[in-house]
Amino acid sequence: MIEVAGARAVDVRVVPAVLVCAAAPAFFVLETPWLGWALLAAGIASAWFIERHAASAATPGGGERSAGPRAADGRRAPSLTRDLSLIALGLLIVSVIPLAAELDDLAMLRFTLALGGAVAAPYLVSRFVYRDRTIGFPWRAHRRWGRLQWGWLVAVLVLGWLILPFYFITSGVYQNWPVVDSPDLIARLFVGVGAVGIWDELFFICTVFALLRRHFPDALANVLQAIVFVSFLWELGYREWGPVLTIPFALLQGFIFLRTHSLAYVVTVHLLFDAVVFGVLVHAHNPGLLPIFLV
Repeated sequence: MIEVAGARAVDVRVVPAVLVCAAAPAFFVLETPWLGWALLAAGIASAWFIERHAASAATPGGGERSAGPRAADGRRAPSLTRDLSLIALGLLIVSVIPLAAELDDLAMLRFTLALGGAVAAPYLVSRFVYRDRTIGFPWRAHRRWGRLQWGWLVAVLVLGWLILPFYFITSGVYQNWPVVDSPDLIARLFVGVGAVGIWDELFFICTVFALLRRHFPDALANVLQAIVFVSFLWELGYREWGPVLTIPFALLQGFIFLRTHSLAYVVTVHLLFDAVVFGVLVHAHNPGLLPIFLV
């Protein structure tokens, strides 16, 4: 963390990040675009102001102007303004489309372009404009999965089987997804659920979480990325008391990534969870077709 203004600097730098992440519930929960735009603009502007002030404070009186705030080891600190602008870019791209689940050709193309762009654009700007390599996709760690990792995969399936049918069916949120009553629609649902699950980890963990970790403790960065993650899932269809499930899930995915440093593992966890989601949605729309659930 930057030591320019002492301990207070850490607290001040949280404000722009909170504003940018708060744009996610504005876009995806309240569905109020102008509020989201205002929060993004306020977050980036306040980050720029804080960093400019920090750079000025670090400049010796009458001396040459500092190149920017410095980290504890003396090196130039990463720019919060730049990193928040990358998160804002991804959020803006996602916000241009409605996130209601639909399975027609046009809707699937719309999702592909918007969600793909929300990952690709920040990555390309970071790599080729800012000349930075913070956004990356570390597919595999250099160590094998242990018993704990394999055990968690089994636990995800069991917990999903026990909890998800009760949530989707008793709350009625399964109706937020289209009726799938033909092989073609079931196949489209399978592809869509899996593709969005993979995208979740590419954007929320490898992009948002990775950028926030440059500036804040891991726990705080994880909470901030969870705000964005859960807001997206809300508009996607996980409503009613869905956040009771999605908030712990988002936090756990961030924690697991910190422990494993493996995109492959967090994607596997997510896809197993989504496999149960897929099965529950098919079951809810076609009672008796998949007689494997308790509800």
